[in-house]
Amino acid sequence: MENSLDIKKMHEKPPYAMIAILFIGAFVALLNNTLLNVALPTIMDEFAVSPATVQWLTTGYMLINGILIPASAFFIQKFTNRSLFIAAMTFFTLGTLLAMLAPAFGVLVAARMIQAVGSAMMMPLLMNVMLTAFPIERRGSAMGLFGLVMITAPAIGPTLSGWVIEHYSWRTLFGIVLPFAILTLIYAVVKLRNITPNRDMKLDVFSLVLSSIGFGGLLYGFSSAGDKGWDAPIVYGTIIIGAIALTWFIVHQLRMSDPMLDFKIYKHPMFALASAISIVLSVSMFSGMILTPLYVQTIRGISPFHSGLLMLPGAIVMGLMSPITGRLFDKYGARILAIIGLTITVISTFYLSRLGLHTGYYYLMAIYTVRMFGISMVMMPIMTNGLNQLPMISNPHGTAMNSTLQQVSGAIGSAILLTIMTKRMESSGAELFAEAKQSGTAPTSAEGLAQLKEQIETQAMLDGINFSFFLSTLVAVVALILTLFVKRVMPPKNDGEYCGTQEQK
Repeated sequence: MENSLDIKKMHEKPPYAMIAILFIGAFVALLNNTLLNVALPTIMDEFAVSPATVQWLTTGYMLINGILIPASAFFIQKFTNRSLFIAAMTFFTLGTLLAMLAPAFGVLVAARMIQAVGSAMMMPLLMNVMLTAFPIERRGSAMGLFGLVMITAPAIGPTLSGWVIEHYSWRTLFGIVLPFAILTLIYAVVKLRNITPNRDMKLDVFSLVLSSIGFGGLLYGFSSAGDKGWDAPIVYGTIIIGAIALTWFIVHQLRMSDPMLDFKIYKHPMFALASAISIVLSVSMFSGMILTPLYVQTIRGISPFHSGLLMLPGAIVMGLMSPITGRLFDKYGARILAIIGLTITVISTFYLSRLGLHTGYYYLMAIYTVRMFGISMVMMPIMTNGLNQLPMISNPHGTAMNSTLQQVSGAIGSAILLTIMTKRMESSGAELFAEAKQSGTAPTSAEGLAQLKEQIETQAMLDGINFSFFLSTLVAVVALILTLFVKRVMPPKNDGEYCGTQEQK
C-alpha cells in the first residue's frame, strides 16, 4: 500500500494530526446538514418558491447521501483515504461556494447536491480510519471523540442558523462554512497520508443502480409522507419501488463473491444486535429532535432561535459526554453503559409525554438535556461494540451499513411519528369539538367559534405531541430490552478471524 503506515507502529502512536484534519472536515460537513433548516422560509420568500419546492434543498441533499453512503464501502476499499478525502472536500467546497453565490433557486439545489457528494463520504471514511488507526482496546476512547463530531455539529446547526438569519442574509451561512472547508482542503493536500488498506475492485454498476433506487426511494417516500400524505401516489409509489429494489439489492449482494455492500457481516451476532438497537434508538431519538421544537414553536409560540437555544445544552452535554463514555466503554464495555443510558432515556421521554400548555421553558430544557445525556451513553458504545466484532477487512462494510441505517431509520421514524401525531391530533380535535357542542358551551358568534377552534387545535396538537412521545417511550423500552442481550466482544487475534464474545462484566 503506497505511503501507508505500519499497523503495529500506528497502533503504538496513532496519527492524531492527520485524524484532526478528518475531524474538522467531518464537523464542517455535518454542521452544514442542519444549518439550512431554519433558513428555508427566508429562501422561499427570496426566490418566490412554494414550501414543497424549497424542501428540495434538504430532500436533494438527503437523497444524494442515501445513494452514495451505501457505496462508500466500495470507495473506501478501492481508493486511498487521502485521495478520497481530498475529492470529498473538493466537492463540498465547490458546492458551498456555488451555494453562497447562487443566482437562482435551481442553482442552489444543484449546489446542495454537490455538497452532499462530498459530505456522504466523510462519516464512513472517518469511522473507518479510526477503526484502522487505534487498537481494539482503545477504540472506545477514539470513537468517543468521533461521537463528539457526529453529535455536536448537527445540534449546533439550528441555533447558529437562527442567530445568523435574525441578523444577516442566509448566504452568510455558507460564507461561515467556506473558509473552514478551504483551509481543511489545503491542509489535507499538504499533510494527509494513507493509512487504510486498499485492494483492486470493480464497481458493479447494477448494484449501484439497485442501491440508489432502493435507498433513495425509501428515503424520499418516507420523508415526503408528512408533507404530501401517505395516500399520495408519489409517496407510496416510491416506497414500494424502493422496497422492491432494496430486496433485489440484498439478494444480489448475498450472491456476489465481492459485494458492493456485504450483508454477510450480519452473521456476527453482536454487530446484528448493535444495528437493531441503533435503529430502534434512532427512531426514539428523532422524536425529541422533531417534536420538541414543534411543541416550543407551535404550542408555546417561542421563536426558532430560542427553540434551537433550548436544545443546545443537550447537544453540549452529548458532546462533552462522548469522550468520557468512550473511556468508560474501554473499561467496562457497552452493556452497563447502555442499560443506564436507556433507563434515563425511557424516564425522560416519559416526562416529555406529559407536557402541558404552559410547561416551563427551563423545565423543558432540563428534561431534554437529561434525555440527551442518556442517549449519549448508548449510541457510540453500542455501535463500537458491534464494529469490534468485525474483522478489519469488513470495517468499510460495517461503517457504511451503520451510516446507511441511521439515514433510513431517521427518515422512517420521523415520518411515522409525525403521522401518528397528525392522526391523534385529528381524532382529539374532533372529540373536543363534539364535547363542546354536547355540553352547550360552544359559542354561537363567528368570533367566538374562531377562538374555540384555535383553542381546540392547540389542545389537539398538544395531545398529538404527547401521544407520540409516549409511543417513543415504548420504543426506547424495546431498545432497553435488546440491550440486556449485549455481550462484550473479544479482540480479534488476526484480521480474518471471527471474533467471539465473552460475558459482559
